[in-house]
Amino acid sequence: MIRTDELLALPVRDALPGLLEALRTRTGAVLAAPPGTGKTTLVPLALAGLVPGGRAGPRRVLVAEPRRMAVRAAARRMAWLLGEETGRRVGFTVRGERRVSRETVVEVVTTGVLLQRLQRDQELPGADTVLLDECHERHLDADTAAAFLLDVRSALRPELELVAASATTDAEAWARLLGSADGSGPAPVVRAEGRTYPVTVRHAPPPGPVRPPHGMRVDPALLEHVAATVRSALRDGDGDVLCFLPGTGEIARVAGMLGGSGAEVLQLHGRAPAGVQEAVLRGGGGARRRVVLATSVAESSLTVPGVRTVVDSGLAREPRMDHGRGLGSLTTVRVSRAAAAQRQGRAAREAPGLAFRCWAEGEDARLPSWPSPEIAVADLAPFALQAACWGDPGASGLALLDAPPAGAMAAAREVLRAVGAVDGNGRATERGVRMARMGLHPRLARALLDGAREVGARRAAEIVALLSEEPPRALGDDLAAVWRAVRRESTGGDGYAARWRRETRRLEAAVRPAGAGAGAGAGVAAGPAEGAEGVGPAGAAASGPAEARRPRGRDRGPRTDLDRGRRTELDPGPRTDSDRAPRTDLGHSPRTDLDRGRRTELSDDGAAGLVAALAFPERVARRRGTDSFVMVNGTGAEPADGSRLGTAEWLAVAVADRPATSASARIRLAAVTDEDTARLAAGPLRTSGEEVVWSAGRGDVLARAVERLGAVELSVRPLREPDPAAVRAALLEGLRQEGPGLLRWSRDAVALRQRMAFLHRVLGAPWPDVSDAALLGCTDLWLGPELARARRRADLERADAGTALARLLPWATGDAARLDRLAPERMEVPSGSRIRIDYSGEQPVLAAKLQELFGRQETPRIADGRVPLLVHLLSPAGRPAAVTADLASFWREGYRSVRAELRGRYPKHPWPEDPATAAPTRHTKRRS
Repeated sequence: MIRTDELLALPVRDALPGLLEALRTRTGAVLAAPPGTGKTTLVPLALAGLVPGGRAGPRRVLVAEPRRMAVRAAARRMAWLLGEETGRRVGFTVRGERRVSRETVVEVVTTGVLLQRLQRDQELPGADTVLLDECHERHLDADTAAAFLLDVRSALRPELELVAASATTDAEAWARLLGSADGSGPAPVVRAEGRTYPVTVRHAPPPGPVRPPHGMRVDPALLEHVAATVRSALRDGDGDVLCFLPGTGEIARVAGMLGGSGAEVLQLHGRAPAGVQEAVLRGGGGARRRVVLATSVAESSLTVPGVRTVVDSGLAREPRMDHGRGLGSLTTVRVSRAAAAQRQGRAAREAPGLAFRCWAEGEDARLPSWPSPEIAVADLAPFALQAACWGDPGASGLALLDAPPAGAMAAAREVLRAVGAVDGNGRATERGVRMARMGLHPRLARALLDGAREVGARRAAEIVALLSEEPPRALGDDLAAVWRAVRRESTGGDGYAARWRRETRRLEAAVRPAGAGAGAGAGVAAGPAEGAEGVGPAGAAASGPAEARRPRGRDRGPRTDLDRGRRTELDPGPRTDSDRAPRTDLGHSPRTDLDRGRRTELSDDGAAGLVAALAFPERVARRRGTDSFVMVNGTGAEPADGSRLGTAEWLAVAVADRPATSASARIRLAAVTDEDTARLAAGPLRTSGEEVVWSAGRGDVLARAVERLGAVELSVRPLREPDPAAVRAALLEGLRQEGPGLLRWSRDAVALRQRMAFLHRVLGAPWPDVSDAALLGCTDLWLGPELARARRRADLERADAGTALARLLPWATGDAARLDRLAPERMEVPSGSRIRIDYSGEQPVLAAKLQELFGRQETPRIADGRVPLLVHLLSPAGRPAAVTADLASFWREGYRSVRAELRGRYPKHPWPEDPATAAPTRHTKRRS
């Protein structure tokens, strides 16, 4: 029996006439409706003709949600409104679970499942309308599904209706996108007004300083403040409290801090057991108040009844990809203004509410306007495989709100080529199509396909299932130990083990030949895996010949069920275990050699290491020093203190992240492995050859034959006869790193360089520039013979730099012969001494004892008289007594004070009253 009163109470009801009218004239529309208006539940029923005020005739509607939790909740809510159980007129499909029947006309699926269906059959048979819900969240698989659907509507099914449902004000962008396919202008935008109640916003910044988040780390001081704010909300607010936190770890820690609060504390996130999720979504209804600690899943996808107060930590999690190091992970970021508005609105769904923001009011303006679209920040390998299987490897023909970054797409194509999923032109190979069929990230699909041949289908499926959803951190960082713990169901009761077993069965069935039993050899499934979803930001591609994926302009003949695979997408028949490959108890039945694969001798540790290495070959790591490793991609990696992984020689790293302030990655999950496994898994990255380089650490030429896996050295032997050209290049690199000081610079060589530099500075050409940069830029001109003879650093250190430098003098013009006249090395003073001129400063210096310059009136000059020398007059002991650039003036004015100061200290030396006319001398008065 239809619950008419509930349907009439939904605010979106007033927008239904406008939406139906828009779809009468156009095949696309945008529904902009705030959370809680009923757009997810009433609109699909109205489009299918199942409720009063909807369409007259029944039509099949497919609703795509970004999260599995939202799929189940939406299907249950719609079925409840119809007075039915799910699986009748309203059904749903998520990975590993499907509830539909012959009666089903509204089916709710994840966007990953929708992508699978589009890849398997682009015409999407059995669906008249597709509603893409929560478009504003900008998940990549939702963006991809929209692009594929627009492609299908343009080329194959112009009658297919597309409705984009958004809870925020970006509706115009979606309207332009939906209208771009037919060229008729933006699609109609239908707006629904929500039943709004006032929300009082209180800013509650932490009392003390809080470190900003980086990576997955959140300052414990902030979590303590959030817990204290929740307690304040229980005192000051009414009803239940909904608290937004970035992830499951923070939720668990805050839950622990709320003991003794008197409220029932519930944890709502994607990993929460189904019973907990249902309890949260049913509402309280009791005398005891509830505190629901939730991730962003509760922003718009789900309605939590009974909430009157919201506490917002101000943080969210977004995917990030370090393409240079091949490290992808979630990172903690500040919440956007749009998301913060969504969160606070959850307090005013049923009555006036109260929202606490755990930051200062002045920070509101500094928040980003919108969350980052995943296509701009995530790992694009799954998306690139989707596009390749669709027939558009570069995604240039897809209608997307944001184009994929060129660098990220290039990195993604490199990954796909490395695992054999695409050819040199980026088109999907047969192997790539098989990998796409698995509903996994391409890396994990490679690990499943190749691992099954090595360790058996069941063991490979078990390990890949562990990698597809990261195990709880409490189980540790040793993948093999985690594997054994999950098989014993030692997971703390969060439902992880049950999900892992379901995923293992799905993957094992997908990798075996059709009809094979548990003892059969590894292979590739002949048909698609129903309910497979993508893993990672982009979801996953499905199966089918690459050339048959692209709908543009392709003639389509009659299709049979065989064309669509063994099961059509909206098959109304009930599904039984007989539809799946037979199986036995995981991990405990006897296995044949075929089931185990070729490497039957591998232990659990060996199997875990092999499969993880197949998935992430560039993260295979070898020890370097104590508790430190270097990965094949060149990044350093360190396990946690006290981890068993720290004693291994080789690791296959499955999960790692690199803090912004650290040069090394932190190993979160890895398996102990060995060199043979590393060679097998990372074979395409193996190189060997002669290596002649300048080693900065040794400060010398390093000539050796090296075999490598990327940045990891496997074997090294010295080269006895290295290539002379390579040695020369290495020595030049040493000169670039250490400068010309690598040569032997005698006093005469240094003086020659200074004289040449002086003439270049004063006279210019043809006198050469002899700065470090200039010398390194013309090594062939002045250092050629020495480089030709040298084999190592010591050979250059023996080379006389002065002899080499003299080759740069302007011999061709004849000016070299004028060097001693223009910039003499020494100058004769009146006493007859030949004094060395110092050219190291900006002005050349002549330093001579004062008595040796008696009788000299004019200041000495060089460079054909253009430059006066700076005269340093020394005491008889050789210490500076005076400095002058005008000797005649010094004799007249400065000498008298110097004479008065020094004649008593040096009485044996002459101190005439008129030095300009006195005889110069190098000796004392007696010797003179």
